[in-house]
Amino acid sequence: MIKVMNLVKDFTQKDGSVYKAVNDASFDAQDGEIVCLLGVNGAGKTTMMRILSTIFSPTSGTAEINGYDLRKDPSKVRENLGFLSGDTGLYNRLRSREFITYFGELYGVPRDVIKQRIKEMSQLLDMEDLLEKKIEFLSSGMKQKVSIVRSIIHDPQVMIFDEPTSGLDILTARNIVSFIRDCKQRNKCVLFSTHIMREAERLADRIVLIHKGKILANGSLESLRTQTGQTDLDDIFVHYVNHSTDEKEVLANEF
Repeated sequence: MIKVMNLVKDFTQKDGSVYKAVNDASFDAQDGEIVCLLGVNGAGKTTMMRILSTIFSPTSGTAEINGYDLRKDPSKVRENLGFLSGDTGLYNRLRSREFITYFGELYGVPRDVIKQRIKEMSQLLDMEDLLEKKIEFLSSGMKQKVSIVRSIIHDPQVMIFDEPTSGLDILTARNIVSFIRDCKQRNKCVLFSTHIMREAERLADRIVLIHKGKILANGSLESLRTQTGQTDLDDIFVHYVNHSTDEKEVLANEF
């Protein structure tokens, strides 16, 4: 599971001012659950996920991945986590199978297990025909599939996907959506981010709305509809943005 507790990430800008990319965020995601972190570009989604993957250190607060605190046990967090981002590094000179095998060995996965997982994942993602191709000759969608298998070759309990279908064609995106659903069926904990409302509606058991680094709402689509009186997720999101603390503070200061 994932447990986020009062997480804050500050960045100092060129003029010396402090920008809060993540602002006192708290939420959780359970095993066998798909949780969507939903917000516009620049809302803080990627920063949040980079903190959870231990790429960034939080300014304050903390989080637990499968029971391990990211401040106290970052190596254990990485062992229990699969993280896919849009800028996952790929080695262009390697063939896809070689690249995935290399990372499996880095995680200490036995060779025979690596082979079996590559076989299973390549079938699920419809990528058997690209395993022997060099990565430099792959399309963006093909590279995304290789990145996914690389990220989960050690079979982690927790999966984090940062806008996994961004920029992909319809068929590749469908394969990745199917994979995320498969993770849930295998009782994995899945956290994914998106700014695409339809994607959140189709996949998420719970939706965490984030705006300007703050969590505005957290619940199932049905509960968010009940709370706001709105049906479309677009309207639900706008409702919470318009009623956020920041907006209220602006209005209060004006009077």
